[in-house]
Amino acid sequence: MKTTVPRPIELLAPAKDAETAIQAILHGADAVYMGASSHGARHAAANSVADIARVAAFAHRYGARVYVTVNTIIYDDELAVVERLVWDLWRAGADALIVQDMALLMMNLPPIALHASTQCDTRTPAKARFLQDAGFSQIVLARELSLDEIGAIHRAVSVPLEVFVYGALCVSFSGDCQASFLTTGRSANRGECAQICRYAFDLEDGQGNRIAVGKHLLSLRDMNRIAMLSDLLAAGASSLKIEGRLKDVAYVKNATAAWRAALDRIISENPDKYSHASRGHSNVTFTPDLQRCFNRGYTPYFLKGTPRPGTMASFDTPKWVGQPVGTVVRCAGKVIEARLSTGVNNGDGLGYFDRDGRFAGFRVNRSEGSRLFVAQPVNIAAGTGLYRNNDIRFNALLTGETARRTVDAWLTLRRTPWGLALDARAEGMRGAVSITRTVEFSPAKTDQRAARRRVLEKTGNTIYTITGIDDHAGDIFIPASVLTAMRREVTELLDTAWACAYRRDMRRKPAENLHLPEGTELTRHDNIANRLAAGFYRSLGAMEIPQAIEVAPARDRITQTGSAETRVMECRYCLRREMGACLKTKDKGNLPRELYLVAGQNRFHLEFDCAKCLMRVWHINR
Repeated sequence: MKTTVPRPIELLAPAKDAETAIQAILHGADAVYMGASSHGARHAAANSVADIARVAAFAHRYGARVYVTVNTIIYDDELAVVERLVWDLWRAGADALIVQDMALLMMNLPPIALHASTQCDTRTPAKARFLQDAGFSQIVLARELSLDEIGAIHRAVSVPLEVFVYGALCVSFSGDCQASFLTTGRSANRGECAQICRYAFDLEDGQGNRIAVGKHLLSLRDMNRIAMLSDLLAAGASSLKIEGRLKDVAYVKNATAAWRAALDRIISENPDKYSHASRGHSNVTFTPDLQRCFNRGYTPYFLKGTPRPGTMASFDTPKWVGQPVGTVVRCAGKVIEARLSTGVNNGDGLGYFDRDGRFAGFRVNRSEGSRLFVAQPVNIAAGTGLYRNNDIRFNALLTGETARRTVDAWLTLRRTPWGLALDARAEGMRGAVSITRTVEFSPAKTDQRAARRRVLEKTGNTIYTITGIDDHAGDIFIPASVLTAMRREVTELLDTAWACAYRRDMRRKPAENLHLPEGTELTRHDNIANRLAAGFYRSLGAMEIPQAIEVAPARDRITQTGSAETRVMECRYCLRREMGACLKTKDKGNLPRELYLVAGQNRFHLEFDCAKCLMRVWHINR
């Protein structure tokens, strides 16, 4: 009878720095991803090689992994720098690199595993197979995919699939957004995104008539797929990725603990299907609550098909509104009387939408029943809703040491012809380690088992929890100092055994018959920015190899009106559909066909490809 090995499921948490990474692991992450000292897609979240080494040493004690992002495009004069960086990261103990530039496939690298970044824009089984055959060990899928599309890719490849499950969304397919570069000179593919999608825009028709004013029409809500976790696993997701390498440590603690609890429930209910990807159990001192994490409201996005209008974007603000707490009854300068649905604490941050529809906030100095005394005078109309986006009491619960992660261990105490032996084995370990000491035995006057248990159960600052003690020492007296020393030595041996047994994944060997997916025609959207990446594609038979816009500025087309336009986004999100004016439905709404977004001096032309259900955003070059 054929047996199926349970599939390890990895909870992957973000970390902007070493301390956040360590806290993510303590709160239940099976792996963390963090930026290298350069060439990570979050320029503001870079980390030294020494810090990455410190995180790797900590993580590997639990069998947890450290993935380092080197996922920007690389310029020709940086190739040698990146190659040296990769060797440094390998020596530091990094488990894998998350990359988008195919130049890394052509470098002289150590055998470190490579993961295909979401910047690679993997939407199809053919693209996933190509990346697998090129030597990638794990593939990060586009965030826009449905369960059916994830399932189709899972059936087409054998490597693990990494899927975003929580956090912010890019409105454009990742890796294919040049809006920031064209408007500010800061390239998203170089880790410097200016977040143009969070801007307030005016929506205009072809004649310049305003349809909407000052709305955040491209600002998506955040992703939260915790209610669809079972569906994601069934579809083939093996690595569940929380977004947020710029978020603070409180966010990472809360989000990681919440997802750990949800994932543990499913694994415990399906032990024949799924297993843990690392060792240990996290005990947190607070109750996780995703509603208290920074979020712009939540959307299911496309996971279960095309969403309903009005469920994907947050037009009014790109900020965190928070949880409703009540309604203003009257406001007089620094005193607000409110009808509260929950308690408000001194120091809380509250927000509201003003008369112009803008979101504003204030700090509560003192709360007395229904009266709120604020730091600065405000003018809020009666009936206005109040929202809490800074919960001082919950934040206090997340400060300091809020989790302990331990590994179950079992001890056996036994007598030998040479003295006394203490054997130890731990969760996930094959076999055991043992320490033996020469001891002169003397008869005990009373039963010693309870006293010996008390000594052996103390694990101090180790990562172990002693969950079982098998005492075969008999009715003899053993000094507590001897047992204490043996317990300390045997737990140190457990640490050494784990360190010796730990194995990093090695880079996959590329397929011998590697070729581009059928019908592939390279464009500047493939982000080829250096000679090695160009050589990689040339070796696969590519004839035309356009350069990335960062190294070869391009104007994609001239319109009938004579204006030059450059495509800066391709989106599965569609503004027409979000506004209830989809051209494929019977009720097409009242939006004109020609639509433009305007923010300051920047004007964008919206193009709707209804056959493919895509929206493209074109920057009009002035």
